Amino acid sequence: MDIVRLFKSLGDETRLRLLHMLLHHELNVNELVRITGMGQSRISRHLKILADSGLLQSRRDGSYIYYSKVGDADLAHLTDFIVQAGSSRQDFAADLKKSREVLDERKHKVKNFFNSLVDDWDLLKQEVLGDFSLKLIAAREAAGARTAADLGCGTGEMLLELGRHAQRVIGVDSSTGMLEKSRQRLYGSGINADLRLGELEHLPIRNGETDLVVMEMVLRHVAVPLEGLKEVCRILEPGGKFVMADFDRHDLEEIRYRYGGVWAGFDQEHLRDWLQQAGLDLLELKQHQVHQELSINVCLAVKSG
Repeated sequence: MDIVRLFKSLGDETRLRLLHMLLHHELNVNELVRITGMGQSRISRHLKILADSGLLQSRRDGSYIYYSKVGDADLAHLTDFIVQAGSSRQDFAADLKKSREVLDERKHKVKNFFNSLVDDWDLLKQEVLGDFSLKLIAAREAAGARTAADLGCGTGEMLLELGRHAQRVIGVDSSTGMLEKSRQRLYGSGINADLRLGELEHLPIRNGETDLVVMEMVLRHVAVPLEGLKEVCRILEPGGKFVMADFDRHDLEEIRYRYGGVWAGFDQEHLRDWLQQAGLDLLELKQHQVHQELSINVCLAVKSG
């Protein structure tokens, strides 16, 4: 670490302002332009200086580049001080308020997308996934489970499968239309199901209420993926399992447009890192080829005891 370079990067009001926001939220350049009202080239120049100094990291998602804090223990005291000192500044508080509004917009776009595709969602999934299904893996892990939760349960296809193996199932979705489809699908099945309206970053499930959580093609719709994974860890009991499938990272904007998603997909390196940060131990990570030159990453993780 070049400490001189690091402190030089902080000797600018705009860079300090950007860093303070990015210590709280992962944002892309366009979002930072909207929040600050500054030009894109100016924002990009300052972000490069902060990244080169080791204070920020970036990741590409489709045509966008997102910036966030670096998880370096050696920087923790410094970044904690910046967060604490910035909390007393009104201009920094205004930035954070606008940042949260940007994140809320991400959530609303997802909700509107799914409400508009209630009747077509199962066909759209089949179009891209083909023969791939997470149901067999989820069913294997659900054998003997007391309470299994399907997050982003959609039309209830996974809930029906989980309910054949677990004593009780919980389905959570932010779309009222999708939950109604789930109710219709489960009606008369005899499955002990509890359907709940809620956001994946703030799940309507108690701490440790589940011993299995499933998330199929959902993480890319979560405004802040790490927060969603932390919620998964919170609702799992120690030793509880997490099964997840989602797109590997790709640059096909038409796929994002047709099948929705805040994010295009996630590479395995980021998935490993996020699971670890969330408190989940990765047991297995496999990749499956599907239609339209896409790949699916399938994770099996466990909450440590």
